[in-house]
Amino acid sequence: MNTLESLYRVLEERKQHPRPNSYTARLLAQGQVEILKKIGEEAVEVLLAAQYQDDTRLVEEIADLTYHVLVLLVSRGIPLEAIARELERRRR
Repeated sequence: MNTLESLYRVLEERKQHPRPNSYTARLLAQGQVEILKKIGEEAVEVLLAAQYQDDTRLVEEIADLTYHVLVLLVSRGIPLEAIARELERRRR
């Protein structure tokens, strides 16, 4: 989980202190609709990779989807821990 937590912190930093050439800062500035479009696009790419490509490509696409989902969480101010708590709740 350390990698996800670290990435989440970087995304929060980009939200608080946008850098001029940062894709993350630009995506956050464009707003939720654009973030959701990217999540939809990446989700389709995960499905296609799972069906037609090798595991390496599937992992790459899942990483892209995960990144964009984290951007959505940051944009909404939802802590990563909220997801962990929900998964833990469901496990019981």
